Amino acid sequence: MTEPRSGDNSAAALQVFDRSLVRQRRGRSDLANYGFLHKHIANEISDRLQAIERVFDNALVLGGRDGNFAQTVTGQSIGHVITTDLAPVAGHRISFVSDEEWLPIAPESFGLVVAGVTLHAVNDLPGALVQVRRALRPDGFFIGTLFGPGTLTELRTALGEAEIETTGGLSPRIAPFTEVRDGGTLLQRAGFALPVTDTDTLTVRYSNFFDLLRDLRGMGEANTLHERRRVPLRRDTLARTAEIYADRFADEDGKLRASFELIYLAGWAPHESQQQPLRPGSARVSLADALRTEELSAGEGTKNEKS
Repeated sequence: MTEPRSGDNSAAALQVFDRSLVRQRRGRSDLANYGFLHKHIANEISDRLQAIERVFDNALVLGGRDGNFAQTVTGQSIGHVITTDLAPVAGHRISFVSDEEWLPIAPESFGLVVAGVTLHAVNDLPGALVQVRRALRPDGFFIGTLFGPGTLTELRTALGEAEIETTGGLSPRIAPFTEVRDGGTLLQRAGFALPVTDTDTLTVRYSNFFDLLRDLRGMGEANTLHERRRVPLRRDTLARTAEIYADRFADEDGKLRASFELIYLAGWAPHESQQQPLRPGSARVSLADALRTEELSAGEGTKNEKS
């Protein structure tokens, strides 16, 4: 371990999340009963790790608050595993407690870093990724997940409309999420090579609206926005939200849909053995020849044909 180094812009990072509240919510989470989303993501990451056919002598798991995520992900060719989180869950042990925005990790310490359900609640995501990249040995691998903007769109819509109707205003209730097209850019900015992003959407169905809220609280994912309203949600607002949700987002059998868009990020710490892009102008075959099209000079524009 060593003195952590933050990202280049961490000092000026916008305080979107109340990190002390994030710590409290995670410490009180009950993933044994409400960790279905963590298990799904852990299984997906495990499958992706198996596909790269690489043996890692050690790994750092971020977001390993109850140990189950690390156990699922590392059930393959990985040696020593270290787990860390902003807060441990009562009754479970992790290797050490740390903040993803301030990782006490020596440079080039790990062959693999895995980020579970954790990076979506940091204020300085580019800085956190820079620290992850620094923690990797050359040719080390990172894989993690974020929530995309399709996450909880049903709840965002119903809650927003209900709050406007009952209070005449709108307060921050659901966190902003990263666009999938920004994932590769974030990895490149952090210094990763060969960045890859992909996404999938998990749709969960509930018997009633309050079961969804219970799951979010159990996962430790209730509202932690810094600019949140510091008073409980009014009962009439909550009741109206349930009505709108049931009216707009119920299937024919009456079950309510809740969407979770999951963005998976992967990249490598740079190494000379990795495939390198060609220098500009060094290609032996022109793009026009490859596509069997006519190459136009600059300024000619394109040719449109109608059949």
